[in-house]
Amino acid sequence: MTQPRLIPANEYRRERWRNGFGWTREILRWPEGGDDWDWRLSIAEIEQDGPFSAFPGVERELVLLHGHGVRLHFDDGEVREVLPPHGRVRFAGERSARGELVDGLTHDFNLMWRRDRIDAEVWHRPLVGSMVLFVEPGERWVVHVLSGHAHATGSDARCDAAASDTLLFPTGSTRARYALDGGGEVLVIRLRTRGD
Repeated sequence: MTQPRLIPANEYRRERWRNGFGWTREILRWPEGGDDWDWRLSIAEIEQDGPFSAFPGVERELVLLHGHGVRLHFDDGEVREVLPPHGRVRFAGERSARGELVDGLTHDFNLMWRRDRIDAEVWHRPLVGSMVLFVEPGERWVVHVLSGHAHATGSDARCDAAASDTLLFPTGSTRARYALDGGGEVLVIRLRTRGD
């Protein structure tokens, strides 16, 4: 049986960044527990200008959720802006980066994955009506509800998610089919184990 799993926003675990310059609300890491994760989802609270923590061997993607945005200044001189409504940037975790707030605190969806283990894709989509997700063996899909609401159905279970909640769609040894419906906006993330 393949069932969607609801991770409500009030269960996200809040902790300081490695370097102390902000807060993170961790949504999920996989495998769960311990520091040797393959991928990790969180919401970064950037409260002041300062350096980003280094994560060697990790790819990162940031998507602006709330606030006026942040500029990332890399040591090689590149500057990337993450601006409203849902600006995004992908970069290597070992790149030295400094965040500069445009105007006050921001909340940013933060996906990190180990590039030697995982391939990841992120899409920003309107949710109008219904869509079907086919999750292949070796994959997990995640839907983070940006606004509105979403309803996920597996083989015999249904999960209802509100804005800021997250849904996890696992698979087993065969392809899993899920239905997703509702109204609003979502981030859809596909995470695939490399080599599968």
